[in-house]
Amino acid sequence: MTQVPAATRTLRVLRYLASQPDPVPLARIADQCDLPRSTAYHLLGAMIAEGFVVHLAEEHRYGLGPVASEIGSGYARQGPLARIARRPLAELADRVGHGAHLAVLHGREVLYVIEERAARRPPLVTDVGVRLPAQLTASGRAMLAALPASQVRALYAAPDAFVERDGRGVRSLSALRRLLEETRRAGVATEDGEVTPGLATLAHAVLDHTGHPVAAVAVTFPRPAGTGLVTPPGLAAAVATTAAALTRRLGG
Repeated sequence: MTQVPAATRTLRVLRYLASQPDPVPLARIADQCDLPRSTAYHLLGAMIAEGFVVHLAEEHRYGLGPVASEIGSGYARQGPLARIARRPLAELADRVGHGAHLAVLHGREVLYVIEERAARRPPLVTDVGVRLPAQLTASGRAMLAALPASQVRALYAAPDAFVERDGRGVRSLSALRRLLEETRRAGVATEDGEVTPGLATLAHAVLDHTGHPVAAVAVTFPRPAGTGLVTPPGLAAAVATTAAALTRRLGG
């Protein structure tokens, strides 16, 4: 085999793992990446230590870890996504009369990259640069619901992965799976007072050309105390339309 620098071998493994719908065994990684089994094992060990890869020991398989998503999130922040999304987000906020924002998945957190505040509406906690636990937010739920189940399992492999806010939020992988299944059935992600009491949010994922969720479009609106979650008329359709327009711009 031609001598290949370690960095090139590492990138080859990461690219292969990113192309797979599920975690894969060591033997397949070594074969598909044209690496000796021992080399693949040591590379994976180094990437596990840095958080780029997760080892599912009970399945003897390897999948992308939470840090790997930071690469895609960094591209989303620095690349064209934020630029092409700013005007549609502003138009969405003007149309519905509520604050709109764009977030990207950053490991088990969402990172807010755009906030468009509606006229005469107070500022939100979802300001640019703020990070929140993904499973608590509508934006995070929209993106997690669009990920393969194996990737969600890798992200939330440990019990301490579930961060609460004011004592609210799912506390187990099984509960998260049920929540994401409900999100997929509804066609839109919701969050009702789990981030900020008295405010609710609807969100829809933005997909790239591979169907991977690269961001989420969301709108936050006031929820009167003592009432159930009532979505303003046309809001869910407006959020979905904006997300779909961004998806098309990205080739999705």
